[in-house]
Amino acid sequence: MRYRLILAFFSIIAIAFVVDYTASAQPYGMGAYSSNTPYGGETSLSISATSGVNMTINPATTGTLATAAGNVTVYSTDVVGYKLYIKAVGSTAMTMVGANIPASTNVTAAALGINTWGYNTTGSANFIGVTTTDALLKNATGPYSTGDPTTVTYGLNIDRSKSAGSYASNVIYTAVPQTN
Repeated sequence: MRYRLILAFFSIIAIAFVVDYTASAQPYGMGAYSSNTPYGGETSLSISATSGVNMTINPATTGTLATAAGNVTVYSTDVVGYKLYIKAVGSTAMTMVGANIPASTNVTAAALGINTWGYNTTGSANFIGVTTTDALLKNATGPYSTGDPTTVTYGLNIDRSKSAGSYASNVIYTAVPQTN
C-alpha cells in the first residue's frame, strides 16, 4: 500500500513585548556599570524568528517520529535580561480540513505519544506539548546586543491512521524584558 507523505508546517509569529514602567534610581553602588546602555539611557528589546518550520514524514504502522528546528533570536541591551515564552495561537492541534493532530499532553519533556506533536529546546527526542497559555522557554540574564539564539525543535509522531495531507499549527514567541 502506498501512503502519501504528510507535511507539517508551523507558522511562527514573534513578538517583542515591551513593558512600560517607571524606573527609579537605585541606591549608590547598586546599578550595573560598564553595561551596553550608558547611564541614564534606554534599553532595547527585539526578536526575530524563523518564519516557518516544515517537516515531511512517511508514517509507519507503529508510528514515525519526524523533527524540524527553527531559531528564535532575542536582541536586548538590558543588563537584567529577558524571558522568552511560547504558546499556540487559537488551538493546540495541527489541523487540516477534516482532520487534526493534537498537541502532546506532556508537561515535562518525554517521548511523544502516537499521533501527537510537541517542542523542546534541547534537540532531544523528548518533547513538551504546546498550550494556549505562555510557557517559559528561556530565562536569560545579561545584555545580548548581538543576539541570543534559541533553537526550538518540533517533533511529530504519527502513524498511518491519520489522513495524508498538509497539517498546520501556529505558535507565537514572546520576549519580555526583565525588570529586576
